[in-house]
Amino acid sequence: MYKNYNMSQISLPLTTEFTFAESDTASIVNEIVEKIPETAFDSYKNHRGAPSHNPRMMLKIILYAYSNSIFSGRKIEFALKDSIRFMWLAQEQRPSYRTINRFRSDSRTNKLIKDCFVAFRTFLVENQYIDEEAVYIDGTKIEADANKYSFVWRANTERYSKANLEKSEAAYEELLQKEIIPNIKEESSKEIQSHELEAIEDCLNEKIEKLTDDIDSNRDVEQRKVLRSERTELKKHKKIITECKDKKEKYEEQKKILGTRNSYSKTDNDATFMRMKDDHMRNGQLKPAYNIQVGTNNQFALAVGVYQNPTDTRTLENFLNRIQKINGDIPEYIVCDAGYGSESNYGIVIDIFNRTPVMPYGMFLKEQKKKYKNNPFNSLNWNYDEKDDRYICPNNKLLFFSGYRYSTDKYGYQRQFKEYKCYDCIDCPLRQECMNPKAKPDTLKTIRRNMVWEFYKQFTREKLSDPKTSSIYSKRKIDVETFFGNLKANLGFTRMSVRGIEKVETEVSIACMATNLKKLTALRADFFFKLYKKGRFSFLIVKIVLFSGF
Repeated sequence: MYKNYNMSQISLPLTTEFTFAESDTASIVNEIVEKIPETAFDSYKNHRGAPSHNPRMMLKIILYAYSNSIFSGRKIEFALKDSIRFMWLAQEQRPSYRTINRFRSDSRTNKLIKDCFVAFRTFLVENQYIDEEAVYIDGTKIEADANKYSFVWRANTERYSKANLEKSEAAYEELLQKEIIPNIKEESSKEIQSHELEAIEDCLNEKIEKLTDDIDSNRDVEQRKVLRSERTELKKHKKIITECKDKKEKYEEQKKILGTRNSYSKTDNDATFMRMKDDHMRNGQLKPAYNIQVGTNNQFALAVGVYQNPTDTRTLENFLNRIQKINGDIPEYIVCDAGYGSESNYGIVIDIFNRTPVMPYGMFLKEQKKKYKNNPFNSLNWNYDEKDDRYICPNNKLLFFSGYRYSTDKYGYQRQFKEYKCYDCIDCPLRQECMNPKAKPDTLKTIRRNMVWEFYKQFTREKLSDPKTSSIYSKRKIDVETFFGNLKANLGFTRMSVRGIEKVETEVSIACMATNLKKLTALRADFFFKLYKKGRFSFLIVKIVLFSGF
């Protein structure tokens, strides 16, 4: 027999409310969002027009949708009519997909989701899901909602801008030589400006209009031909000047959008072209994307940041400031991979934030190998005479201190080096092994030592050899890398749905919070399952004891 199932007969529901288990994702979403203080929603209040949907309810349905890999506004709208959990979270309200999309693109939602992270972190600390000893930081790239062939490159912009400037200068000089226009260019300006090109264009327009009036008023055929030829020449000059002006404005706008970046997308101007790992063609194709920085503990994301630069090195300071602003404090240990191990980042963590960096530098693993340590021609392995401040090469020749040298990178960070030279190495029999093969015959052997960098390297080696900090660093891969796997592979969040860095930041934060909620759901389900097994085992023991008694 089957249970009663009749589509032609109406049956009235007897339940008056929906209840779900504590380990259900919908219950967890409701619990976390309800912990956000009411003051966080004050910016959504309005006193005009029709009543709007409650932002607390909107945040619940979007978080629950993302936790179920539903990123489309239309699909969320359909789920509000189809899923009992969506109906419960929305309390039978049905906002349209336009309302849903406007809410997740609203600048106020960016602030709201940050408050949600604060409430979630407080919940994790209270329930002892995380410790506050360390934060594990890493980055990943997620593709932007942009056409992959809509690129603008800085090198091309600068090259075309230079060619356009040369063309406009030549056109201006030609007009001056032919005495068509007066001297318009300002003496103080090194290159011709957009407003000066516009003034030239206006001057040519006036002359063309005057010639047109003369042609209309003149009845002599020969004179009309002469005037028409003059007007045709002026129109050619005007066309060139107009093209140069338009291109100059275009390239100036592109440079303004680029800022310090080397590329951007025409579809989403805030997206930068980056090399993605999921390059199936394996031809090094670049795609418009954002660099997502995440700080985790026990595979929970505690802070999220979105950046436009492809590398992780220059994001650490801004991201640590973000963590401090959101959480009010920073854990003692800042754990990162070798991509963050630069001199500036060590100085930022130690000197500015007064914390302990647990991150190797780029050559850390290579320096541990015997081949590197036993290489006699590696200057880092040479003997150092501390008393006389000099180095001794493999052929027992001396390298004396010759002075200080400085270098400044494109970001403005300055490094100081001590330079040592050997003045007796031209006829050395080991010169070929010791010197660069491309070096000239009269080049002296020169080495440089950055003492600040050497201090940070020694500090890192000591920390990574210490059992406590070494065990903390060993958790990095299974902590933050697992979170990225859950975000991309399990949740399926591999591409943005919105454009603009602020909107992207809001959506990424929602996706990361949804990943946190799925992780919390799994932990709770495992906890209740263990309680269930423990209860069944206890009941079995009681039955055995009672049976033995009888």
